[in-house]
Amino acid sequence: MIKIFNTLSKKKEVFKPINKDHVGIYVCGMTVYDYCHMGHARVLVMFDVITRHLRRNFKSVNYVRNITDIDDKIINRAIENQEEISSLTERFISAMHEDEKSLGNLIPDIEPRATKSIDQMLYMIESLMEKDIAYQGHNGDIYYSIRNFESYGKLSGKNLDELAAGARIDVESDKRDPLDFVLWKMAKPHEPSWKSPWGDGRPGWHIECSAMSTHHLGNHFDIHGGGADLSFPHHENEIAQSEGANNCKFVNTWMHLGFVNLDNEKMSKSLDNFFTIREVLKKYDGETLRYFIMSSHYRSPLNFSDENLDNAKSALTRIYTSIRGLSSTEIAMNQVSMRFDFESRFNSALDDDFNTPIALSILFEIVKIINTERDNDTDLAKALSQLLKKLGSYIGILESDSEEYLKQGAKMSDKEIEDKIKQRNTARNNKDFPLSDQIRDELADIGIVLEDNADGTTWRKT
Repeated sequence: MIKIFNTLSKKKEVFKPINKDHVGIYVCGMTVYDYCHMGHARVLVMFDVITRHLRRNFKSVNYVRNITDIDDKIINRAIENQEEISSLTERFISAMHEDEKSLGNLIPDIEPRATKSIDQMLYMIESLMEKDIAYQGHNGDIYYSIRNFESYGKLSGKNLDELAAGARIDVESDKRDPLDFVLWKMAKPHEPSWKSPWGDGRPGWHIECSAMSTHHLGNHFDIHGGGADLSFPHHENEIAQSEGANNCKFVNTWMHLGFVNLDNEKMSKSLDNFFTIREVLKKYDGETLRYFIMSSHYRSPLNFSDENLDNAKSALTRIYTSIRGLSSTEIAMNQVSMRFDFESRFNSALDDDFNTPIALSILFEIVKIINTERDNDTDLAKALSQLLKKLGSYIGILESDSEEYLKQGAKMSDKEIEDKIKQRNTARNNKDFPLSDQIRDELADIGIVLEDNADGTTWRKT
């Protein structure tokens, strides 16, 4: 029984799909005018984890994540770069796919693009116009009249009168109300445009997601997700558009991720305190970054720091070290499950609003027993290592070979390191301990840790 915190009701609710065993989930994707940053990384990873768990509990999951490939930021960046818009967006779509592959993500089932969904947007705008929920200003732009949607503010809890009191009045605006928002913008010189009943133009940002989500999942679907910053006004406006046009509930469960913080301040491009995924991957591997993101509950703030990333790297190293050299065993997995309740507890943690920190802590309970039982009960240690990798795969980690993971990023080749180890072993046999220590220290200086055991000396990257 999966429980999810619903932003709409402000409480955890038992999740029941509209159509039994078939889940529809839509996540607001990237606006592709730059490389993905750490906020995007959290969206990519956490909704991948969420979707993986839903797939293990329901017959089918239709995961839709859109791409916004036309908006003001994209147009401005293309002008700044003296680059064609299509060239700019294709470049950053490819970069986004490379980034999420590095993070160990599975690809969404459907990835609609705004520029390929104009007809659906026009259809929805026409419906809103027919119901007098939208209107055309003197400048030709089409606006949504939020005063004509009675339940506006039900997701964010915003009060219209309070919002109006704080709204800036634009004397050049053709809005009837300063809170109204644009659905369709009339074409400007040298900007991309599409034909519409009201004249050539392009869509506003909010209408894109309403049109794409309902087109692929139906007018009423199960889960809509995104970052906390999208709750208002973007998701609030999506509700107004979709329910205004379709006369039915839009989404049952709304999920929002907490902010990524740097020095206890929200990361954002406007504050120029953000890091791209690519920048972080220069220092840390993708699995470490994925583990770091899962180390905080998705609704809590995620504090970005080298210290926290180092801790994630150390944690993964401990796990991979525990299963190093343990081959498969004849002990059936169900026998291990009968003795321990790790898998049921792991699944229960994910059932409880996708509590990844608790799930990760259970992995370390297994690691502790493996390390204890390596010499006492090798078969048990092997079986537990298989269980560890199985549970890790549920959340997209521990899918690498332990030897390869522990040695990745070394500044020397495997052969060069093995030669150094042989030189050190010779020095130790000759009781030349100063030379032995010197070789160990030289390797340590480039991040190579030597581990002596009964079977000889192994090495790993710090």
